Amino acid sequence: MAGVAERVQKYRAGLRKAGMRPLQIWVPDTRRAGFAAECRRQSALLKKDHQEKEVLQFLEKAADREGWTA
Repeated sequence: MAGVAERVQKYRAGLRKAGMRPLQIWVPDTRRAGFAAECRRQSALLKKDHQEKEVLQFLEKAADREGWTA
């Protein structure tokens, strides 16, 4: 039976053969102390922003999928 590293290498080789490439991204750590407080702070800054209201209205219209078929 192949080891984990060998299976992963084989799996990744298959993905590369299919035209894929690996990509690493860095995202905020939602477990970090203060993360939720910072989200609330940023949301409060946008609460009365006129442009933010326009953006949210646009997103709501864009997300309207009523009547769509797959």
